[in-house]
Amino acid sequence: MAAEELHLTQSAISRQIKDLESAICVKLFRRVGRRVQLTDAGKTFAEMLTFDLERVRQTVFRTIAAGNDGAALRIATLPTFANRWLIPRLPDFEHQYPNIQISLATRLEPFDLSQERFDLAFHFGAKDWPDTKMTKLCDETMIPVASPAFAKMYDGKNPLSLIEAPIIHLETRLSVWSDWFNLVGFSDGRVLPGKQYDQFSMIIAGAISSLGAALLPDYLIERELKDGALIPLSDQHLKTKNAYYIVRPFGAGNEHARKFTDWLINQMD
Repeated sequence: MAAEELHLTQSAISRQIKDLESAICVKLFRRVGRRVQLTDAGKTFAEMLTFDLERVRQTVFRTIAAGNDGAALRIATLPTFANRWLIPRLPDFEHQYPNIQISLATRLEPFDLSQERFDLAFHFGAKDWPDTKMTKLCDETMIPVASPAFAKMYDGKNPLSLIEAPIIHLETRLSVWSDWFNLVGFSDGRVLPGKQYDQFSMIIAGAISSLGAALLPDYLIERELKDGALIPLSDQHLKTKNAYYIVRPFGAGNEHARKFTDWLINQMD
């Protein structure tokens, strides 16, 4: 198969493999019957080459995206944050910096920015990303919301009524509703029953559809609050211990990344 893809004979492929093994003094293949298999060293070598080739591919595409006179920023982001907050604001950045091309990719956990060739990343949680420069964007403030029909049905302004009402939980943060009820003086600290979804986007859709009350970060529902699809159920907002950060590789001096960071901070004001 390799011979066919490279338009070479099998003997030519075998000769090049032998030359490579001689050059690096490592056995990459072993013969098993009429077939050949990668040795452990060969598997490691293949994995490393795949990673290196992917970095080369990224460099080529970034150069193409930047064009002759521009620059490109590769940014790792949280998907809901990107969809609900960042992307709707990007036209303003492009208007101010038309020569900087933005590429977005989803990452949920900290990783090595330098190895994966990212210029910046968004992080939610604690200030705990090693070997990076982290700039705080904002704290997380969560507000209880529901559709107008749901609020009318369950007297949403009354916390006691909400205790008996259907509520929607984020699967990974089951205690936040208890934290909010504790804030308003109506909780015994236990996790409350209710529907569980694993994405904020699902919770927003569920709340709009009157499936339950939702406790959501305010930045995620700006549009829904503005157009009335969701309404606040209380003036008591829950400020969590987590925050949003913009992360850059430690020691990096990318001027375009600095401009993007400054723009982000201005957007938070």
